[in-house]
Amino acid sequence: MNVIKEQQRINQLEIDKQIGGDASWHAAYADSAYVYVGGLDPRLSEGDVITIFSQYGEIVDVNLVRDKKTGKSMGFAFVCYENQKSTILAVDNISGSKVLGKTLRVDHKTGYKPPEEEVEEEEEAK
Repeated sequence: MNVIKEQQRINQLEIDKQIGGDASWHAAYADSAYVYVGGLDPRLSEGDVITIFSQYGEIVDVNLVRDKKTGKSMGFAFVCYENQKSTILAVDNISGSKVLGKTLRVDHKTGYKPPEEEVEEEEEAK
């Protein structure tokens, strides 16, 4: 919860001081269209995550991390938007929201690499 409160504090500071564009803290993540999503209720599916996050842009990839043995959600995911600007909207508007009684943590994610099995499936489709 501390990360969420810190994001909210920084966002409010940027609003108060009219900071934006390259001076915003979001600018450090301009090279990544991925966001990390934590605090997901394990009952949520990939479709549920898409429904929640597509409010802020076109989603091109969702990796809802699951336990390899049981297949159950581990409560976090990585979402990739078509446009990096959508990550800013998602981080600013969804982080701290409650879904099924759980507080979501949404943050920019740099250096994310899809799991090996996803890469293999994409290559086979070519």
